[in-house]
This record gives sequence, C-alpha cells and structure tokens, in this order.
Amino acid sequence: MDTPAIPAPKDAREQEILEQAEAIRDQLLLLKQDRTKYIRTQDVMILYDQVIEQVRQLNEARTQGGDKAENRLDKVLESCFQLLSLFFMTIGRTSEAPAAYALTSTIKRLLDHLTEAGLYSAKDLESMSTTLDRLTYTVKNDSSKHSPYLVELLEHRVQLCKASLANLQKKLDSLEDPLRSIHGKLISILRSTALANTRTRFSVTEVEKLRSQLKDIGLKRVDGKFLNANGEVATGSDEVSDLLERCLQWTELVLERKGEIPEKWKPMYDLLVGIRNNLERLAITQAWSLRETDLYDFQRQLDKIDESRVEGNWLDDEGKPAELYVQRTLLYLIRRSYGYIYSLMISSEPVSEALLPIYNQLQTLKRCLVEVKNSGGVSSPRELYPYSMKLNSIDNMRVDGKFMVGEDIPEGQGSVTELLEECFELNYELRLAAEESAES
Repeated sequence: MDTPAIPAPKDAREQEILEQAEAIRDQLLLLKQDRTKYIRTQDVMILYDQVIEQVRQLNEARTQGGDKAENRLDKVLESCFQLLSLFFMTIGRTSEAPAAYALTSTIKRLLDHLTEAGLYSAKDLESMSTTLDRLTYTVKNDSSKHSPYLVELLEHRVQLCKASLANLQKKLDSLEDPLRSIHGKLISILRSTALANTRTRFSVTEVEKLRSQLKDIGLKRVDGKFLNANGEVATGSDEVSDLLERCLQWTELVLERKGEIPEKWKPMYDLLVGIRNNLERLAITQAWSLRETDLYDFQRQLDKIDESRVEGNWLDDEGKPAELYVQRTLLYLIRRSYGYIYSLMISSEPVSEALLPIYNQLQTLKRCLVEVKNSGGVSSPRELYPYSMKLNSIDNMRVDGKFMVGEDIPEGQGSVTELLEECFELNYELRLAAEESAES
C-alpha cells in the first residue's frame, strides 16, 4: 500500500508502533472489503481508539528525542485516518471531526490542482469555502470529544486549505464586471471541450459549437480589449483575453487530435477514464449504491498517478515528458475524478448504511408526495392509500421507537425519524385537503 521509497523508521519504538499501525490498517481494509454485513459503529470505534493510542505513543516517543523526520509510519497512520474518516461517513457520523479528515485531503488536492492550472471559476471556490466553514465548525464543536492530536491536525489542514483558497479568490476578485461572468463562461467551455475530448465517440460538431461560442465572446472586445459599463478598459481584460486564447488553442488542438491518445499513454489514459466513469456512475446512483469507504481505492489510485509526475508532467519509458495534448487530457481526467470524490463526500447522508435503504425509500416517498401536492393534490383520499400503507409499514419496523438491525441501533435514527414524520405530515395535509374538497 505504501511507497517503497519512503524509509522505515530507525527508532526501535517507532518500529513497534509501525507494526501495530500496519495491523490496524489491514483490519480497516478487511472491514472495508466485507460486503456480507453492514459496518457497525462499535467495530469502527474500536479501531479508531487503537489508532489514537498509536498516535499517542508516537508523540511520546518523538517528544522524548526520537527522529521527527517523516517516515513510513506517518504514511501508514495517514492511511488509517483516511480510512477511518470514510468509515465515519459510512456509519452516518458525518458531522464529527474524524469525518473531516478525508474531505480536507480531497479539498487540498483540488486546490493544489486549481493553483497549478490557474483555471477555476467562482463556483468552484464558493463550494469549497462553504465546506471549509462547515468543517471549521465541526472540528471546533467536537474538540472536547476527540484526541487533541486529531483536533490539532484537522485544524492545521483546514487552515492550509483556507489559505490556499484565499490566494485563489484574490485572482478572481481582481476581475471587474462584466469580466467575472465571461471568465466563468470560458472556464465552463474549456471543461466542456475537455469532456468532449474524452468521450468514447469524439464529436467534431460538439467541439466546433464550443469553438463558435469562444469566437462570439471574442467579438465582444473593442480593439482587443473587454470594456466595462463606462466604456473603459475593464480591469483584468488582458487576463481574460489570455484565457480566451488558451481556450481557442485548446479547441484547435482537440479538433486536430480527435481524442486519439498515443499508444504508450493508453494504459494510463484507459485507467483514468475507467475511474472517472465509475465515479460518474456513483454520482448518479449514490443514494442506492455508494459505500463511502469505496472512495478510498479510487483516491489512492489517483494519488499514485498524480504523484508520479516529474516537475508537473509524466515521463515515458525513455524519460521523455508527455506532449501538451496528452498532459492536459490526463490532468483533466484526474481533476474531474477528484471533483467527483469531493461531491460524493459532501453529499454523504448523516445516516448509517444499515438505515440507508429505509432512508432512501422515505426520500422517494417525500419527493412523490411533494410532487402530488404541487400538482394540485388528489381528488380522493383513496388515492393516498399506497403512500399510507408504505409509511405505516416503515413505521411498524420500529422497536420501541428505534429502527433496529439485529441487536444494533444504527446511527441516524433522528434523521430517519424526522423524514418519516415529514412524510406523514405531507400525507395528512393531502388527505385533509381531499376530504375538504369532497365535502364542498
């Protein structure tokens, strides 16, 4: 699992901790792979406590004069925290500090890529800013419940992300209206072109339409400059013009290559397309098919490919860097995949996977009832019988007010109960309206 180039610890005590940490990591991986039963909170918490104990021992060893240089032990503990973070999401404890770890890893990756490329929109930053604010609150609110080491680590990671985000925001803030909307449109066209470039069947027409949109934007300039509402050269005109030229050059290159990747880069390309497509499918069917711990394998694959670059580019077997077209295509796939992972993480429901089937059924019922209400209701209470029967059957699954799975009381009882009550309320309102309509 770990890069062989990373040295093992020299300190005898750290070597013992490494053995323990590797054993815990292997248990986490086995638990992740076991699809025969739901992941139980108690199983996760036992391993979480064991990891925290190893961290305590490591801090103690290094405080007493051990080698503080990063070694394989740090990487193994990082893997443990990444897995535990995803386990916390899987069992529905999304609002607790450990769940923040995996999110900060993904956000940091995305921010690093946005900084490297210099290509991003206000929407990209808004979403991550909102998420980081939520994580700040979560970590602060949870500080008394978890290890001081973990809390300090998370606070540091969140602050790093916020600092990176602030630097990116400065660049967008320097753009004067109407350049911000034009800039956002150009980023959207650039990404649409990159998507068209990686489709199974390349469409010349699709890319030509995008290129036509770019030319239309270029026609808005006067003497090569974008103007503001006062007819003066808008602040940031040169930057947006440069971006426009980059977009035009990229569409020209894409039309020339038509999605053809050189044979020596095909294995990496096919792997990245496969990861992207799998994550895309998960994004569509998330509520019914995602176990958050599955994201670990995708992220490790992406990290490995991303970190294999030398000075920002990949080298072939002869040590030659990938040409611009190949480099940009591969980077797009990596960044799109990280984006999917981020979206899947922030969409994680505060409900254990054991209760997700019930939770998903209730969400579907609620959507149906809301749609019925918005379309004018029902003409007779009898039309609501299927909804009432389903709601009552779910309600009857509770034991002493709790949804049980065997002897366990899974996380997320409050969320499921609240959703059930909302459905009952909607059903009652519709029945009442139908009865009143019938009487009049």
